[in-house]
Amino acid sequence: MISNLTVFFCIVWVATLLYGEKFAFWVPSYWSCSWPSPPMDNPGDYVKIAVVTDPQLMDRTSLHLAPKSLTLEVVQFYTDIYMRRAILGSIAPFKPDMILFLGDYFDGGPVLSDEEWQYSLNRFRHIFDLKNLERATNNQVYFLSGNHDIGYAAYHSRMPQVINRYEKVFGSRNYNFTAGKVEFVAVDAQTLDGHPQQNQTSAAWKFVTSVSRETHSPPRVLLTHIPLFRQDSTSCGSQRSSPIINQRISRATDDHEIVYQNYLTEETSKKLLDYVKPVLVLSGHDHDQCSVTHVAEHGPVLEETLGTISWQQGNLYPSFMLLTASKVTVSNEWDYMSTHLCFLPTQLFIYIWYIVLFVVTLVVILLWPTNGLNIQLHIGELMSDMLGIFKSSKEKDEDENCEYEMVWDAEGSMHLIKKASKITPTRSNERVERGNATMRAVGKKQILQEINVTMPQDVSGQLGSTDGKVGPFKTKSSNVRVVVRRLMRVFRVISVVAAVNVPIYIMLLFSDWIDK
Repeated sequence: MISNLTVFFCIVWVATLLYGEKFAFWVPSYWSCSWPSPPMDNPGDYVKIAVVTDPQLMDRTSLHLAPKSLTLEVVQFYTDIYMRRAILGSIAPFKPDMILFLGDYFDGGPVLSDEEWQYSLNRFRHIFDLKNLERATNNQVYFLSGNHDIGYAAYHSRMPQVINRYEKVFGSRNYNFTAGKVEFVAVDAQTLDGHPQQNQTSAAWKFVTSVSRETHSPPRVLLTHIPLFRQDSTSCGSQRSSPIINQRISRATDDHEIVYQNYLTEETSKKLLDYVKPVLVLSGHDHDQCSVTHVAEHGPVLEETLGTISWQQGNLYPSFMLLTASKVTVSNEWDYMSTHLCFLPTQLFIYIWYIVLFVVTLVVILLWPTNGLNIQLHIGELMSDMLGIFKSSKEKDEDENCEYEMVWDAEGSMHLIKKASKITPTRSNERVERGNATMRAVGKKQILQEINVTMPQDVSGQLGSTDGKVGPFKTKSSNVRVVVRRLMRVFRVISVVAAVNVPIYIMLLFSDWIDK
C-alpha cells in the first residue's frame, strides 16, 4: 500500500519537473516579456523581429574532450536542448516576422574538419528548428558571421576554405536588407581591422563605403558581431551580470594580423559610425548584456550588446531581444525602432533546486514517524482544546469528580476515556493523582508494559517511570532493527517516486528534442 508521504513527494516532484523542464520556458512569452511598444498603436504598422546571438554549439574544442566521448555527448545534449526549448517555448510563441542571428553558431568553427563542421551545422539546424522558422517568417531569417564561425583576419589568408563553407550555407557576410522603414546593415566585423590590402578586409570596407554613398537613406541599424570600441571599465547598465571586459587584441607574430579582439579598434568604430550613420547598433560576442551610447558626428548612437542564448557560455542569465521596426513614417528617427531585452530561465538554478529537493526528500522520509501523523486526531484534539476554553466553571467542577482511563488503539495512539469516579476513602499508596487523571498504583506497571507492546518499536522502550522501576530501554538489536526499517522505507518511497517521475522526465526531454 502506497503511503500518503509517497503520494505527496510524487506530486511535488511531478510539479517541479513540469516547471523546470517545460513551464519555465513559457514564462517570457506569457508573463515577463512582450513586444516593445512603438509610437504607433496598430500592430500591423511595425515589423516584429527576434534577435539571438552566440549559441556556440559545444564541440571537442570546448572542453578539450575526446570527440564522441560520453561526457561530451551529455554536455552537448543538455546545452542543445536548453536552446531548443528557448526557441520553441520562449521565442516562437511571439510569432516574429523576422529572425536575426548575430553570429558564433559554432564553438570551434574555424578549426573543425568538414565532417565535424557539417555535424555541428546539422545540430544547429535542428536546435533552432530552421525549417519551421523559415516557413513561419517567409524565409526572413538573417545570419551574421562571428569569430567562432570564420575566425579573425589571421585565419582568412591561411584558411580561405573556412569562409567558403560558411558562405555556401549562410550566404554573404556583408549585406543589407529592409524591414518596414528601417534599413539593416550587416558587416563582417572580423575582417574590418585586418590589413587594408587583405582581400576580405578590402571587400568589407568596399561594402561599407557603398552604403555611405546612398543619399536620403532610411534610419539604419548596424549589425556587427564584435562590439564597437568602448573605453576600459565603461558601465554597461544594470542588466549586465558579469564583470566588464576591457579591450584586448592579440596579433600573429609573423604578419601581425589579428587572432583575437574583444572590441573593434577605436579608429574602425568611429569610421563605421561616420559611414553608416546608424541610429542603433546591435552586437554580440561579449556573451553578456551591455548598453552603451556612442558619440558620432551625426549624433548619439545607442549600442545594444546582446547576451548569449546558451547557459553554458559564462552567463547565468541567457537572453534574447524583441525589436520592432516601423512600417509607417514617424517624425523622430529614434522612434522607428524599439527594443526589449528578454531573459530565459536560469538553468543552473533549476538543477540546484533539483538537488536541494532530493536532499529534502531523503531527510523527510528518513525522519518521518513510522506510523505517520494522524492528522484527524491532531485536528480533533485542537478543536477540543479550543472548545474547552469556553466551558463554564460548573462543567469544570463536574470534571473534577471524574477520572480518566488511558486506552491505546491499534496504531499506538493514546486516548483518555472519561469515567465517573467513586468517592471512597483510599490509602495514599493505592493511587497516584496528576490533575484530573487517576492511575492506580497496582496497574501502573501493567499499563506501562502495554505501552511498550502497543506503541511502535522505535518509540517503545523510551518511556521510563519516575521511580526507575519501569520497563527496559531499547536494546542494541532493536536500534538496528529501527534503522534498517527506516532505510527500507526510504528505499521504497524513493523507488516509487523514481518510478513515477523518471519516465515523465525522459518524456519531457525527448518531447522537446524530437522534431514535431
